[in-house]
Amino acid sequence: MLLSVIIPTYNEADNIGRLVAELLRYAPPGAVEVLVVDAHSPDGTAEAARRAGATVLPAPAPGRAAQMNYGARYATGDVLYFVHADVGIHPDYVATIRAAVGQGHSAGCYRFRFDSQHPLLRINSYGTRFRGLMSRGGDQTLFITRGLFEQLGGFDERFVIMEDFEIIQRIRRQGGFYIVPQDVVVSARKYETNSWLRVQLANLTAFSMFFLRLPPTRIARTYKALLNYR
Repeated sequence: MLLSVIIPTYNEADNIGRLVAELLRYAPPGAVEVLVVDAHSPDGTAEAARRAGATVLPAPAPGRAAQMNYGARYATGDVLYFVHADVGIHPDYVATIRAAVGQGHSAGCYRFRFDSQHPLLRINSYGTRFRGLMSRGGDQTLFITRGLFEQLGGFDERFVIMEDFEIIQRIRRQGGFYIVPQDVVVSARKYETNSWLRVQLANLTAFSMFFLRLPPTRIARTYKALLNYR
């Protein structure tokens, strides 16, 4: 069972080399291929990914959904594993995902913990062990069998934000969604740039707009206006 790891990137030179190295170091020989779909980053992301051992694909269109769909078209694995560039991968990810698929789980994600000791972020982390959609997110990584991904038609590229929540909704309509009882490590950089409360309010606003079925471009504009980025 070949695992295709697909990583959408833009200006992730500080993270991508470490992540690709971890993915290859933790995997048995020949068990994974690592595809980095880069949106023409000016900071050297593509070069750093290539040096670390990834196959780099220049994205034909911006946006994570479009980048991940493009990576999936080039992937040759039986299972697709979508990972954000700033995630700390679980060392047993290959065996764990293979076991989950072998048990009949066609899609799922990990729980997460932050790379921070902030007490309120521990609350966020604890919430990822529950099954509600608001406890999910792309930072938790997402594995899905190729068959199910193709059946669903991949990510909806209209969603320039919330694309992970949207596809999980559709996965659940097809059956179960498995939560791996292990953690990946998520960067707290958004919370370090903004306050915990500010990020929570931005997340709640985006979720509310998503559930009200407002246009994804409007959700993205509102979310970005509520937060500072570095």
